[in-house]
Formats: sequence, C-alpha cells, structure tokens
Amino acid sequence: MDRLADKTAIVTGAARGIGAAIAEAFVAEGAKVVLADIDAEGAEARAAALDPGGERTLAVACDVADGASVARLAGAVAERFGAPHILVNNAGINVFAEPLDSTDADWARCMAVDLEGVWRVTRALLPAMLEGGGGAVVNIASTHSFSIIPGTFPYPVAKHGLLGLTRSLGIEFAARGVRVNAIAPGYVETELACAYWDGFDDPEAERRKTYEMHPPQRICDPREVAMTAVFLASDEAPFINATCITIDGGRSVLYHE
Repeated sequence: MDRLADKTAIVTGAARGIGAAIAEAFVAEGAKVVLADIDAEGAEARAAALDPGGERTLAVACDVADGASVARLAGAVAERFGAPHILVNNAGINVFAEPLDSTDADWARCMAVDLEGVWRVTRALLPAMLEGGGGAVVNIASTHSFSIIPGTFPYPVAKHGLLGLTRSLGIEFAARGVRVNAIAPGYVETELACAYWDGFDDPEAERRKTYEMHPPQRICDPREVAMTAVFLASDEAPFINATCITIDGGRSVLYHE
C-alpha cells in the first residue's frame, strides 16, 4: 500500500499501544516514520521490528513534557528526513483522582503531557512542516474530551483542552496548508487495558463486563484507531480540518439508565 508514500511522519508515544499501531500502519502505507517515546529502548525495538533495515524508521527518545527533549526530536527529524508531513501527537498519561484529592503535582503532570506536551511538540515541528508546503497534524484525544467520568480528574480537563487546541490550530493554519484534526478513542484493547483487567480476581469476567458496555459487544482494536489516523494523514482527507472523529463503537451515544 502507498497511501502515505513519500511522506515523513512523527508519532509520539510510539513504543506501545495506539502509538505503536499507528507507526506500524504508517510504515505499511509507505511513510518514513519517526517513533518518539520516553521509553527509548521500547521505541528502538518497535522501529527494528517494523523496519529491520532501518532505512525508513528512526527511534528517538523524547519526553514531551521537556522542551529540550522536544527540540532534540525536531533536530533529529530534520537531520534524517527533512521536513515532516505528518505529526501524530499520541503520547499521554492517565491521571485519575477525585477533584479534592488531586494534588498540584497531579494537575501539573497531567497538563504537562496531555495538553502542553501536544502544543510543545506541534510548535517545534510546525515551522518545518509549513516551510515544506503543509501537512497534517493528528491529535489523539479521548471520549474524555467531551464526557465526564467521575473520579478521573484532571484527565478530562486536559482532553477537553486538547479539542480546543485542535480546533484553534486547525483554523489558524488552514490557509497555509496544514490540517489539524483529532481522534477520540474510547476503550481500546491495549497493554494498559489488559493490565487493568489483570488486577481483578477474575480478569476475563472484567474483560467481558467491559465488552458488554459497548453496542458491538467488544472494544476497539488499536489498529482501528491507526487506520483512522492513516485516513486523516493522507491525501484522502484534504477538506477535513479542525474536527474530531470518535471511535467507541457508539458507546458515547448509547442511552444509559
């Protein structure tokens, strides 16, 4: 497949989960892919598995909460592949608490990665993307971006802000050839979800309970998020901008008694 042929893409949080699935799909569609992750060894292992020869991938250690680390990422991209065409801001962390139990450190850590980190990476790579003639930014948001689950503060605050950032940047740079969109996954069967189920006495029963919350009686496969990212990053979506695609099997519109 060559839907992303001759394009350079950066995927943050690419060592595992949704980010790894996106990196794999991008490589399969012909892109050169920079896998950025705070887990340098994980990113290197993933890159080696996707591209044993190392010609079309590059693993870069990157902490999106650290400006110097993000600057090194931008420099590594420019040195190896030149101007980027695609940026997927996937790196994120779960910070869940009751609001009055949440500490200043919880708030700062969540915002530094889930909101400010997206802007920090975008700001570092956007100038080169503009100089190269434009491109696509895809932000991995969440159904927490428009719904509130009690006990998950301040995560939904950051994800609501991420939708605002997506819309604002999409409008600001549309006339200069850059589209900015978001994807809002619900439950996704990642390593993190499996680890959560494994914490129960009956992991399979807990897994089944999660499945039954969704109209299709299953949850999302990371590859389903990845293929939506391929679409938004490709030339097949030239007039889709400043919007968000929800991937949750319909759960967010399901009536709950």
